[in-house]
Amino acid sequence: IMSTLEDLDAMEHQDKKEGEDQDPKKPNQSGDADMKDADGDKKEEEEEEEVLDSDILNSSTRDIITRRRLLENDTRIMRSEFQRLTHEKQAMLEKIKDNVDKIDNNRQLPYLVGNVVEILDLDVEADAAEEGANVDLDATRVGKSAVIKTSTRQTIFLPLIGLVDHEKLKPGDLIGVNKDSYLILDTLPAEYDSRVKAMEVDEKPTEKYTDVGGLDKQIEELVEAVVWPMKEAERFKKIGIKAPKGALMYGPPGTGKTLLARACAAQTEATFLKLAGPQLVQ
Repeated sequence: IMSTLEDLDAMEHQDKKEGEDQDPKKPNQSGDADMKDADGDKKEEEEEEEVLDSDILNSSTRDIITRRRLLENDTRIMRSEFQRLTHEKQAMLEKIKDNVDKIDNNRQLPYLVGNVVEILDLDVEADAAEEGANVDLDATRVGKSAVIKTSTRQTIFLPLIGLVDHEKLKPGDLIGVNKDSYLILDTLPAEYDSRVKAMEVDEKPTEKYTDVGGLDKQIEELVEAVVWPMKEAERFKKIGIKAPKGALMYGPPGTGKTLLARACAAQTEATFLKLAGPQLVQ
């Protein structure tokens, strides 16, 4: 009995499976695959039609071959132009490297020191040469030129200024030039005399004559020699008195000479410069 029931169940299960396979509502996998392939082919054809121009679709085989040859010729020309530009770029890079090396070699110290005398504007049209005559290449250059004077007392005309922009140069500037070509390589800081540092005025003196004791006679002579000619210059002119140019104070250190000078400068509102005697001679 049990085996009979199992056989019946197996038969029912098989019938149910066959019914599902024959069900028209259930999509078939192989059919779906065929439909997908057809749709894919259709899409590819549509894309090809979109890519191809209508003129190409309507052209004959000979026209298409001619057009292909023209495109191949254009491609060859473009490749040749690309190779030419690549070669030109490589040549320019080598030239730039060569120029940079030359600049580095020219910038090697020491420089020859000089001064800018004048910045000139070259005008080729004003001095046009006759046809067939010898032409000076330096004279045909257009732009700014310069006249410099070196520390060796040579005055030189430069048709090409050098590595410094002409807008940064003005007459009197201190420059460093190449000792062979005299091209301007760099601008130098202005000359600074260390002795000027001692003459710089930090503040105006505020001393008074009352700060000095026991020098009444010297103070009176200093006032008559320096203060009055400065404060009463018009009266001196009317009377016809020629004022002295200054006063010389001498004596051992610590007797109040500098203090008197500062007090005199404060009274006349003059500038006090501290200088040594040899510096006045120089």
